[in-house]
Amino acid sequence: MSISSRFAVGIHILALIEMNKDGVSSSEFLAESVNTNPVVIRKIMGMLKKSGLIEVHPGKAGAKLAKALSEITLLDVYKAVNVVQDKALFSIHRNSNPKCPVGRNIQNTIEPIFEASQIAMEKVLEQVTLEDVVKDIAKKENTIC
Repeated sequence: MSISSRFAVGIHILALIEMNKDGVSSSEFLAESVNTNPVVIRKIMGMLKKSGLIEVHPGKAGAKLAKALSEITLLDVYKAVNVVQDKALFSIHRNSNPKCPVGRNIQNTIEPIFEASQIAMEKVLEQVTLEDVVKDIAKKENTIC
């Protein structure tokens, strides 16, 4: 099982809002790009709004970024869409057989490795901004943002 796609969709939404800043980024418009239902987009937009990453006003179509591109990291998006809880990226089975030496010790052996892996991943996400993502997309499309 992989990390929830809400993370990738959240990045997609934010990048598209920026690249469409002269247009109206409604949930229908965003859903068309993501190729999903607008209800899914509105749910994720609610999470992004609650985290202070976007501004959405009731009764008015569209959304805009609440912060500068350079101030939004991928870690911010990751946390905003509730991908996983702290120190819970990897699940460890809890019903091992205590009569078995592996069953008795596996949790304590692999848990610190899993925690270190999550910390390392989050450090990488903290180093990448939405500005980096948008610039890369623009470069690939040969457009200026």
